[in-house]
Amino acid sequence: MSATVAGRARRVAPLDAIRAQFPALERREGGVPVAYFDGPGGTQVPTTVTEAMGDYLLHHNANTYWAYPTSAETDALLAAARAALAEFVNGSPDEIVFGNNMTTLTFHLARALGARWGPGNEVIVTDLDHHANIAPWRRLERERSITVRRVSVHLDCGELDWASLARAIGPRTTLLAIGAASNAIGTITDVARAAALARAHGALTFVDAVHYAPHELVDVQRLGCDFLACSPYKFYGPHAGVLWGRRALIDALDAPRLDPAPEAGGERLETGTQNHEGIVGSMAAVDFLASLAGGPRDALRRARLEAAYAELQARGQRLVARLWSALAEVPGVTRYGPPPDRPRTPTVAFTVRGVPAIDVARALAARGVFVSHGDFYASTIVALLGHADDGVVRAGCACYTSEEEVERLIAGVAELASS
Repeated sequence: MSATVAGRARRVAPLDAIRAQFPALERREGGVPVAYFDGPGGTQVPTTVTEAMGDYLLHHNANTYWAYPTSAETDALLAAARAALAEFVNGSPDEIVFGNNMTTLTFHLARALGARWGPGNEVIVTDLDHHANIAPWRRLERERSITVRRVSVHLDCGELDWASLARAIGPRTTLLAIGAASNAIGTITDVARAAALARAHGALTFVDAVHYAPHELVDVQRLGCDFLACSPYKFYGPHAGVLWGRRALIDALDAPRLDPAPEAGGERLETGTQNHEGIVGSMAAVDFLASLAGGPRDALRRARLEAAYAELQARGQRLVARLWSALAEVPGVTRYGPPPDRPRTPTVAFTVRGVPAIDVARALAARGVFVSHGDFYASTIVALLGHADDGVVRAGCACYTSEEEVERLIAGVAELASS
């Protein structure tokens, strides 16, 4: 990173300036402003994203590759979006695939990979993962008779059991499917270490970075993975999905496709007409994050992302440290996941003794504090923690979360626990 851009990490947009870009923060419930802690399920959206999507629909809307201006403008915007998301993950534009969401893209990729697999192939999944990174591979177990092996978790700290991974991986391992961060309890896993182990056994690595990408800047080169998926609606964009894959691997996939469709690069995995406005909005979300570090919109976007993320991480760590320590002092509250001095996102899962998770969420909502409850499709880890039936409460901090909002959350939980 250049010294100029690195210096900007200390001058990232102040919180008030960030919050001013989110009209959702003007909403009031029970007479107080809403504090959104539901970001792990989908963040709020800044005006720059909705304006970009509206501008596309109102002034450039067309299908692709035709010889008139709005079609050419659509082609250019989609190419620009592919380049923006490539910078976001540190890949190449021709390695970017757009789709409806991470789950759909993962099922599609699994079907393409599995077309050449059979009883001799093994896929490894982990107990920390969202089921979007488990179910597609379990489906292949039924359809192609592959073997799926599970890697366990240390429940006391919510971290991956590396000895379990070492035991699971072997000469028949074809793919390691692993999450970079747990959307349920916030654990950040050392994916680079896991991918290196897979590579040493000749296996591919697929990474679910949906919960990781809003909090840690993705770098597929550093991670050493072969495929990675994320969701723009988790980092201030619209409902869409993005898949990155190494170009040679993408071109070799036996993917369902129409014969006239592009035969190489990311487009060969994109079936039918895409959600153009969602793709444009995804680019705008990347530009929003880069803009927080200042500088010209088209200058050193990757470096500006690095600067912005460095400061946002520091802010998030301060918030989660306060939330974690304060909840520990509330009688009857149990926290799950690693402590703040371990690799984690600013997302905390907890329960209140004697109060179902859904009732905790309702009580907090009445105070204008929005949290999510349940298993968040990460049902394996939530069940292992003993909450298969009732779920847990999840509170996630985002770029717009304030210290005052964290204090309101803490006060709300403390009041509920004492009642």
